[in-house]
Amino acid sequence: MNIDDAGIPRPSSDDPVVSAGLEVAMKWGAALGGPEQLKVAFEALEPQLKREHQLRLKQLDSQREAARQAADDARAAAERRARDAREQRQHTFRMASLYAGVAVSVAMLGAGVFVAKDVWWLATLLCGPSLIALVKIFVLRRSDAGDVRSVSRAARGATNAAAQAQPPLPPVP
Repeated sequence: MNIDDAGIPRPSSDDPVVSAGLEVAMKWGAALGGPEQLKVAFEALEPQLKREHQLRLKQLDSQREAARQAADDARAAAERRARDAREQRQHTFRMASLYAGVAVSVAMLGAGVFVAKDVWWLATLLCGPSLIALVKIFVLRRSDAGDVRSVSRAARGATNAAAQAQPPLPPVP
């Protein structure tokens, strides 16, 4: 069987793709014994094609799921890196505050001890509640109203005591 036997008009010669496709279809039809057998063969082939289509759909779904999972994993990893970097910065800040608090404490204690025998009221300011308040600010990064009141009360007491204990002015010659 060929195109001429089937009674199908021959396609125009200027379209070789359509012509070649039609010839292949006619050869398949002739090999199976005619259009009825070709229809039966296609009907038998249809379930297999449906199964293959369903398999391809499942493969595409699994690929999409894998891509979504990879994107979720990448997002989680980025969030974890950002959290780790933030925690590292916070740790560095806390340690710097601790070192600054230690330095301020040692400096104030040293200065208080150094000036204690000459200017005792300054030593009480340096080693008293103001030392505790500054260390609390540097190390704990907070300040309460009670701290400020105790520092002002100690400063007021020290200045009052210093004013009362001033030696008399030397006579003017």
